[in-house]
Amino acid sequence: MKIKLFKLNFFKKIKSIFTGFYRSKELKLIFENLEKNRKGKEEVVMFVGGCVRNFLKDEKIDDIDLATSLSPQEIKKNFENTKFEILETGIDHGSITIKGKEKNYEITTLRKDIKTDGRHALIEFSKDWKEDSERRDFTINAIYLNKKGKIYDPQLGVKDLKNNVVKFIGDPEKRIQEDYLRILRFVRFSIKYNHKPEESTIKSIRLNINGITNVSRERILVELKKILYLKNFIDICKEQKLKEIFEIIFQEFKYFVRIEKLLKFEKNLEFSDVFLIALLTIDLKKNHEYFIHKYKTSNNLSKKLNLIAANFENLNKDDYFFNKDLKKNIYFLGKEIMTILYLLQQTDKKKIKNLDLLKTVQNFEIPHFPYDGNFLIQKGFKEGKDLGAALKEMESKWVNQNFKIDMKEIKVILEKFKPA
Repeated sequence: MKIKLFKLNFFKKIKSIFTGFYRSKELKLIFENLEKNRKGKEEVVMFVGGCVRNFLKDEKIDDIDLATSLSPQEIKKNFENTKFEILETGIDHGSITIKGKEKNYEITTLRKDIKTDGRHALIEFSKDWKEDSERRDFTINAIYLNKKGKIYDPQLGVKDLKNNVVKFIGDPEKRIQEDYLRILRFVRFSIKYNHKPEESTIKSIRLNINGITNVSRERILVELKKILYLKNFIDICKEQKLKEIFEIIFQEFKYFVRIEKLLKFEKNLEFSDVFLIALLTIDLKKNHEYFIHKYKTSNNLSKKLNLIAANFENLNKDDYFFNKDLKKNIYFLGKEIMTILYLLQQTDKKKIKNLDLLKTVQNFEIPHFPYDGNFLIQKGFKEGKDLGAALKEMESKWVNQNFKIDMKEIKVILEKFKPA
């Protein structure tokens, strides 16, 4: 199929990214393999999705997705006996991952949706680039870029991207009903590009928002992380309609007011995903446990949230948590947890007066405990409970004495635990 391509007039402006992006030797080899049996000047493979968006926006490019008119079997055949490893990651849906030295490349056959149920789609492979574009979610995700830097833009996504407009392709309600995760994707891109959504689109989302229950929790959590990782996630507080959608889907996120208070007081704070989830979920009613259970969060995230919640209870009981025990708590909990706890405490007040303690926490140089198991083994201990107990008591005394302990005190502890 012959398609009309055009070249953008600002390519020279971003020549450095142009060169670094897809003129790498590895990508050149991938194109050569995919175009082995190319007929005439027809396009066999083009870039699509996030890599094209980021390229046009002069932003960092991470994942590289390619669309091709070749079938999955043809893709596999073209990469046989090459240095690339073939991973059949989603072959039933036309996707194959090619593993290179630099990174992985997802290559997906052009396709059209035959039937959808809000979660999965029954698809049919195609060789029609426009037909492939019509099944995508937003106009900004249906921009194709060939290896020579020319654009194929059947849904006029370049204009929307330039104007930071997030627009569904065709009827928003139909697009949403094909895959309800698109509601969250709309929220993500709207935040990312500071898009003010049209009322008609918001209406379609509200009418279909219950459909999100049909989407697996794993897929929802992946999309949530992408939203939280946005540098400007906190801008969601400025767009009430998006915030309302987000709160309906994530009912455990009860405390946006905390973030709003912080924004009024300090606009230059950096928010990690742990920080945001903690601020939005932690309370004295174990609200965070519902979030952990519902989305089967990683052990690392679950452990951190539980630690924050336990110490949130402690600081609500202990008036000295951020005073005489500050250094001790920083040592045992770390700067990240202590920062989150301090901001939880401050944002639960009627008004934030200052955040002076943040500098103290961030500037505190956590001391290194100078003794380990080898020291005790040299003193006659063997590995086991006694060694662990002695080391723990030494460390506790060292911390409680402002990170100081002398040999006389160590000797007393060793005598207490040293085996007969």
